Formats: sequence, structure tokens, C-alpha cells
Amino acid sequence: MSNILALAVLGRGLVDPDAPLFAVDDVGMTRGQAAFETIRVYGGRPFALAEHLDRLMAGAERLELPPVARTDLEAVAAQALDAAAIPDCALRYYWTGGREGQGRAVVLATVSPIPAGFDDQRLVGIRVSSMSLGVDSTPRDQLPWLLSGVKSTSYAINMAARAESIRRGAEDALFLTAEGLVLEGPTSNVWWRHGRTLFTPATDLGVLAGVTRTQIRALAAVAGYAVEEGRYPVGDVAAADEAWMSSSVRELMPIVALDRAPIGAGRPGPAAAELQDALRRLAHAA
Repeated sequence: MSNILALAVLGRGLVDPDAPLFAVDDVGMTRGQAAFETIRVYGGRPFALAEHLDRLMAGAERLELPPVARTDLEAVAAQALDAAAIPDCALRYYWTGGREGQGRAVVLATVSPIPAGFDDQRLVGIRVSSMSLGVDSTPRDQLPWLLSGVKSTSYAINMAARAESIRRGAEDALFLTAEGLVLEGPTSNVWWRHGRTLFTPATDLGVLAGVTRTQIRALAAVAGYAVEEGRYPVGDVAAADEAWMSSSVRELMPIVALDRAPIGAGRPGPAAAELQDALRRLAHAA
């Protein structure tokens, strides 16, 4: 039995989540040529939907997927959310290139529950293991074939890294360049604090320009923090007062240890808690 509460498919309407859906020659299956986007829903309203759709459509264009109208994307999500009828949940889009040689996109929206335990985990934080991706720090606009900033379904490396982090006794991974510069997590951006300044890697390193990342920048300024983006060695995170990861569904998740060594006091810090509360207030007010 699927944990999907509702599934809507463009051109087909609501579909049983347990029913077969993709053709065996869909390029999303055979080549990983598909984009996705995950959005947290608060009180029945997808938070920052416009920004997520902007990124989804830009990613689909980079992947050269057949075009889909923005209004159709909005409509298929509304169908799924109405059918699920749950106020707080996760909305996910998938957009594939469809069957080989046919040039017709397959677009679907799913609604699922928020995984249990995030709020409890936030109270104790997570441990991360650093892992090199073996790539250098060449600005990614010079290497467009690497698809930096695109959320494609080709997530095998990301999931393998998370599995390796668990084998190392951690809960998540922190990706580094070959030179040891900080990048991001498998499904999240990374932040750390020194004093009243927050740091996060620059997007020209190829990290995803997360929608939650953008919200945190704005909320941090209101809270009186300076924010800097750049190229930072992993030692800066190790020496930070506190650190956290950010993503749409997990929101802000404190990092309390890196490679088995505590960060700061080895417990969730005040900036992450303050900005988590501010993000929740913003989302519920939107």
C-alpha cells in the first residue's frame, strides 16, 4: 500500500496511487531525464509555490523536457491537494520526458504526509559525515552539462551518500569539492554561524538555490544577522558556533557533529531555533 494520499496526472485527473503509471520506455525511467520539486504545505496552502514552479520550469527547460503550461502545473497540484484534504503535507511534482521518441511530457503531483519525527529530531540535531564528490570548484556556469541547480530525478549518488553516512554513524552527508570546499547535503543546503554572521556556500559552486535558503536569507536580515555566501573550507563548519541544514520539508535541521566531532556546544544552537520559528510564522501567514 502506497503512503501517497492523492495522485493527480496531467490529462488524466485523479489516479489510484497504487495503479501502474509509467511506460517502461519513459525517459524518466530509462535515462533519469525528469525533474521534480517538493513543496511543504501549511494549512492547505503550498508555501512559496510560485518560486518552486519557477525552479521546476527552469529545470525542465535545462533537461529539454517537452513544455507544459504553468497553469496546468498549478491545476494538477490543486487536484491532488483537494483530493487529499489534509492541511499539512508534502506536495511533490514529477515531470518526465515521456515515452521515447514521442515528445509528450508526463506530469504528476502527489500528496503525502510529512514524515514523522522531524520536530523531535530538531531538538537534538543530526550528525553529518563529510564526503568528497571528487569535483573541483570551477564555476558551474562554465560547465553547463553538469546541470547545476537542476532538481533532476537522478538522485542515486545522493542516496548512496546518505546510506554511507548512516554506515559511519551519522544521519546525513555533507558534500565537499575535491579541494575540501563545502557544497551542500544530499537533499538540503547547509548553513553555519560565527557570531552574528551566517555563512552558506555560493551557488556558483553548483549547489541548489533552495527556496528555503532564499527565505532564510530574508528572515536572517530581519533578525539582525549578516549573511555571507562564498567558498569555504570544511574547517569553517567544524569551527562554527552552530550549523544546520535547510530544505522545504525538513525546514531547518541543526547539525551537532561533523565527522564525529561536535560543532560548537554539540547541541542545537539559538540561531537555528530562532529562524525555524520565523520560517513557520511566515509560512502560516502566507
